Amino acid sequence: MKFKIPALCIGLSFCLPVAAQRDSVSLPDIPGFVTLKCDFHLHTAFSDGHVWPTFRVNEAVRDNMDAISLTEHIDYEGAPDEIQRNYNRSYEIALERAKTRGKGLLIIKGAEISPRVPPYHNNAIFLKDIDALPIGYMKSGKKQFVMQDKPTKEQLMAPFLEAQKQGAFVFYNHPGYSWWDKKDTNIFTSFHQELYDKGILRGVEVANSGRYNIIAHRLAMKYNLTMFSNTDEHYDAYARYEKTHRPMTLVFAREKSEKAIREALDTRRTAVYVDDYIIARQPEAEALFKASLSINARYATRNGEKIIVVSIFNRSSVPYRTRFSADHDIEDYPLGELELKPFDTTRLTITAVWNKPDRQKLKAVVSNIAVTPDEPLQIEFLLPVADEISAIDSLKIMRYNAHHANPPKRPDDISLIER
Repeated sequence: MKFKIPALCIGLSFCLPVAAQRDSVSLPDIPGFVTLKCDFHLHTAFSDGHVWPTFRVNEAVRDNMDAISLTEHIDYEGAPDEIQRNYNRSYEIALERAKTRGKGLLIIKGAEISPRVPPYHNNAIFLKDIDALPIGYMKSGKKQFVMQDKPTKEQLMAPFLEAQKQGAFVFYNHPGYSWWDKKDTNIFTSFHQELYDKGILRGVEVANSGRYNIIAHRLAMKYNLTMFSNTDEHYDAYARYEKTHRPMTLVFAREKSEKAIREALDTRRTAVYVDDYIIARQPEAEALFKASLSINARYATRNGEKIIVVSIFNRSSVPYRTRFSADHDIEDYPLGELELKPFDTTRLTITAVWNKPDRQKLKAVVSNIAVTPDEPLQIEFLLPVADEISAIDSLKIMRYNAHHANPPKRPDDISLIER
């Protein structure tokens, strides 16, 4: 099958200089799982996007992503005169590119089912044959979106039943967009409830195009849905996220493979990473925060007074905004508020430790990690307090931490212990 490739797409795919984002995102693995950076909502010229599938692969490699899905609208063709309708082809082109230039990037076959009546836009990923999804609810999708005058429920349900037949994972995209049916203010409609009851609807986009959606977050908590954060990009993602990182779904998988990603989605082991915020359930939020830090507590002497110096090294790209409290007083930071800067060491001085405890309780509220729409992550640590070390050893450790991504391996290193 031959394709006429628009000149615009050729230029974007092969001639556009590759630029880096603000920083390459670095996030730690958590115990038992690898942390994968994923985007499961992207478009190309095969629907209403403006880039070629190879560009999406190049872009993902540039942004150090682990997995992407090109989710073309099955009911819209932006360039029907140039590109013959074949929604599997977008995936095939991207997969071919990833095999030679993808640096391990995984391409997951997906599509967007997008009627403008309930159940609105939903992505189906891990599909086998995208062209098998029926679109009987459409009158025309060539350069315009025209639905049947009165699409039936059977027509609207048909692509979801086919997706279920193929074993796909379906999630609800950007709930609440204003151009939907204004007569129905119920974002989770009876149609969604039926999809949910049938075991078809399994997830929801809590962030789309860099915008956090509290309605979607509440839906995720109420219906126990897997949470996603995707770009939904139609152009080059760099222009939108030049000064930050692209939004992404963090998948905590047993390994880097399609099968492991699917298992993680099925068990809701994901987190939303948008701007400097992490949105996750308590287990994943806590595990990621703890894995991001190396922390120890040690006695020191200041003008004859015993103090405890707590050193916290942040090995992630996330600037954690925290509020610490301890059994004793914390100096220098009013209300205990401070930011744990990426790849930097922050030190807390704890005073009035007259009884010289051998352990120090440290509580943290992390305001940019949300475990519900209304609650930040709260965590408590019990830190063993090591004996004082010499000034020379202390200087060596400070210099080491300043130039390495991990703290030094010492026989008496202190690790986090949760009560």
